Amino acid sequence: MAGLRLGPLLRYTDGASATVWVETSRPCTAAVRCADGAGGTAPTFQVAGHHYALIPVTGLTAGTATTYEVFLDGTRVWPLPESPFPPSSIHAPGGEGGLRVAFGSCRWASPPAGGHDPVGPDALDALATRLVAGPEGERPDVLLLLGDQVYADETSETTQRWLAARRDLDEPPGDGVADYEEYTHLYYESWLDPRIRWLLSTVPSYMIFDDHDVIDDWNTSAAWLADMRATGWWRERLLSGLMSYWVHQHLGNLSPAELAADPVYEGVRTVPDGTDVLRTFAARADADPATARWSYRRDFGRVRLLMIDSRAARVLTEDRRAMLDPDEEAWLREQVRDTPGSYDHLLLGTSLPWLLPHLVHDAEGWNAALCRGERGERWARFGEKMRRAADLEHWSAFPESFAGLAELIAEAGSGRDAPATVCVLSGDVHHAYVAEPSWPGRGPDARVVQLVCSPVHNSVPASIRTGFRIGWSAVARGLGRALARHGRLPRPPVSWRKTGGPWFGNQLMTLTLRGRSARLRLEQARTREGKGPRLTTLLDSELAP
Repeated sequence: MAGLRLGPLLRYTDGASATVWVETSRPCTAAVRCADGAGGTAPTFQVAGHHYALIPVTGLTAGTATTYEVFLDGTRVWPLPESPFPPSSIHAPGGEGGLRVAFGSCRWASPPAGGHDPVGPDALDALATRLVAGPEGERPDVLLLLGDQVYADETSETTQRWLAARRDLDEPPGDGVADYEEYTHLYYESWLDPRIRWLLSTVPSYMIFDDHDVIDDWNTSAAWLADMRATGWWRERLLSGLMSYWVHQHLGNLSPAELAADPVYEGVRTVPDGTDVLRTFAARADADPATARWSYRRDFGRVRLLMIDSRAARVLTEDRRAMLDPDEEAWLREQVRDTPGSYDHLLLGTSLPWLLPHLVHDAEGWNAALCRGERGERWARFGEKMRRAADLEHWSAFPESFAGLAELIAEAGSGRDAPATVCVLSGDVHHAYVAEPSWPGRGPDARVVQLVCSPVHNSVPASIRTGFRIGWSAVARGLGRALARHGRLPRPPVSWRKTGGPWFGNQLMTLTLRGRSARLRLEQARTREGKGPRLTTLLDSELAP
């Protein structure tokens, strides 16, 4: 009899349909049956000995909620027997209702129940605890996970013991994951936690990768990539990372229409074993990033989300460095410009912040200038070493891309059809803050904000905390300008200021969007003795009236 190994995860949702992702123990037919009569079925497909299904759910009614169950070959497998959690449900968004978007990034798996948690309470665990206690209360309509959903290069002690039973950890890649099977273990560790499992079964989630989903500093530079490709283990790590991301995260981001048009999805479902189909796709994506698009667009009524791949779509050649290759950049501009006036809020999801503390921004631009030879070969060698050591690879390390995004945001936020807000949603830097740009002259009509929320469950050393606090100061800004002059950098096309933070801890941000109004809330996970973690509000402010 088929069993449920992982999931269900509620993924894509709209007013009439949804998708539910599961991993099963053997080939079978998976089904979702809803209390209101909606539902759907899908046969499993196989990758590397694992069996998955993405179940299309149709017949939903916009603006309503319905509970659901999961069946494998006719046998109910979800909810689990004697589950302490409320029934999982699908909330089909209505066209006129508001939208509540929760987001964050960087989540280590929580330790087993009762185990010591060295980085404090998990913000997703705290969110689940609140929803379980008040299932009819306020809940996110959408959960955006902005990168580092798993850590392929920073594994837990439990995972390291499991890896050591498979292979010699003294051989590369050591205690990082090596292949597809080891990636699946990361997802089990992260998503089988009971509260997290229930949360992901009942709140729709959309995801994008960042570097730790593969390795720290993934695609930092052409020299970095050449060094990695010269190792004996990198190719298997990368292909397995892309394959497992496609299965566990990317598929659920896609609408039913996009799935129907996806040749890779069609390929893995029409053969007994889709491993070779998916591996060929991953190899092609590695050789030519333009052949795969990980970015995607979702429209929630009059809210448009553009989730941007800021890792795999990079151009790394020093004299042409860009965060997005030309095809990806053209796609982004097309999505922003499509049907102007059709959205009241534009959300740009990018794992890496666009606006950083001024000293960090200038240091990254200066480093990019050194690496491309602005100050000669010796400085270029020094710059490459510094780039890797200090993780200097955000938008500001790609100055033309930084300026291009500033131009696109100004265009999107200007004119008669301008939205009320343009919000850049980011994570990565293990703290939270709010920054607001301004343009010379008139600037956009929309309110533009950079919203950074990280980590969901991780830590940041005290030295880094101090650095990020100082990075916004007037003294740091002066030092940054000196670096910019040494690198012969032009002034950036926008200026900006920090208007909130920095806040440190495990946290989530939530945007509540209704009509043309927008409200921002930042909540931090705190421990309650004997009662599980809770979310405490640190910021609650109006972005647009």
